[in-house]
Amino acid sequence: MCAGCSGLEVVRQICDIIGERSVFSNAAGCMTLLSVYPFTPFRGSWIYTAMASAPAGAQGVRDALDILLARGRLTPEEDLATVVLAGDGSSSGIGLSAISAAIDRNLEFLHICYDNEGYGNTGQQALAATPHGARTATSRGAAGHQGRKKDLFRLWVAHRPAYVATVAGAEPLDLARKIAGAMEICGPKLVIALAPCPTGWDFDPAETVKIGKLAIRSGVWPLKEYIGGKVTHTLIPRRRLAVEEYLRQQGRVGFGHPP
Repeated sequence: MCAGCSGLEVVRQICDIIGERSVFSNAAGCMTLLSVYPFTPFRGSWIYTAMASAPAGAQGVRDALDILLARGRLTPEEDLATVVLAGDGSSSGIGLSAISAAIDRNLEFLHICYDNEGYGNTGQQALAATPHGARTATSRGAAGHQGRKKDLFRLWVAHRPAYVATVAGAEPLDLARKIAGAMEICGPKLVIALAPCPTGWDFDPAETVKIGKLAIRSGVWPLKEYIGGKVTHTLIPRRRLAVEEYLRQQGRVGFGHPP
């Protein structure tokens, strides 16, 4: 992985909480590079799917596990958590229909979206999750990307799943509480993790955690969760920083390169 990858930071923290009894259905993207046959750092099981198909892969895994449980070939203690791991390109674009269908089927799964605001694995091209004004491989002009970032949280909440949350690796306690709580809930659970990308956002890899904290303290990345039909903000900055303090650290916006 790239040095300073916050997506990896988030996945490591989540794996520590979920543990070994899991099956990750990994959509094509940055995190796919973690597992190259026959090696994988995942302590549980892992399967690779096309970018648009991770929830469908998770459905097949969940169905197989349920059949084994029903036939007594697997005990409840041996059951595995079904997890989807996908980037923002898959989660907010090409794979959105599969996610919507999985929620409608009430699939028992946890969907993790690592949001680095671009197609990071292929050079940081712009997509529906790219913020306005960010320079990417496909929007290099001074004005940057002219679209607006899709509000994936609200889009998922509109489906009325069991749980939706935003997290960031820079706030591990908030992340841990949400993941641990989600694993106790039945039904579709979806988590969007901010994943500052040193390569795509143009900042020093050593500043990854700092960038994440600035995103939260400036209000750019609110930490919140949806459960029981209600949205609650889980960490509200006592003193909100100016958004410029967050943006100035990144070479992808009009302030130039980081100091």
